[in-house]
Amino acid sequence: MADSPRSMDHPHPAPPPRSAERTVLLRRARALGVPADYGRVRGLPPMREPQRLSFIGHDVHGRPQWLAPRAATALRRLLRASAADRVTIDLVSAFRTIEYQLEILERKCARGQSIDEILRVSAAPGYSEHHSGRAVDLTTPGYVPLEEVFEHSPAFAWLQRHAADFGFRMSYPRGNAHGIAHEPWHWCWHAR
Repeated sequence: MADSPRSMDHPHPAPPPRSAERTVLLRRARALGVPADYGRVRGLPPMREPQRLSFIGHDVHGRPQWLAPRAATALRRLLRASAADRVTIDLVSAFRTIEYQLEILERKCARGQSIDEILRVSAAPGYSEHHSGRAVDLTTPGYVPLEEVFEHSPAFAWLQRHAADFGFRMSYPRGNAHGIAHEPWHWCWHAR
């Protein structure tokens, strides 16, 4: 992460606003071609945006990032532990509104990608773990963010050994039941 764990405790920017009405956003997603039965078919539950968010620092692009409070605490602990083991783990993204996820789909559609292609690599709006404020995308120096090559990094090896100790699990391993591409960088916190 661009910020040290200690700098996360200082004043920070305001969290992003919550999405507009969920029903309207999901209707816009269906207009792009997201199937009405997407969640059922993919085995993905609807994700609600959290009531509160905690600032967790800036990502590798300098953007402020947020998580639900308990997930934020767990991530801070995870990052301190990896740093103590001399393993650098950087944040690529965290909380994402349903509206922002819809904008990602709209941009990809505008570039000519089919909705089927998009949904192989991105969850549909309303179903992304990022909406819950519990998911993070991670990287490490020397590795292109959001690429499978991350699984060959020391940071990924560290996460595989230790992430569960902090409540994090990789959500989309190869051949996952959700039909989403393998994402070794995507980890979600689950309450214990």
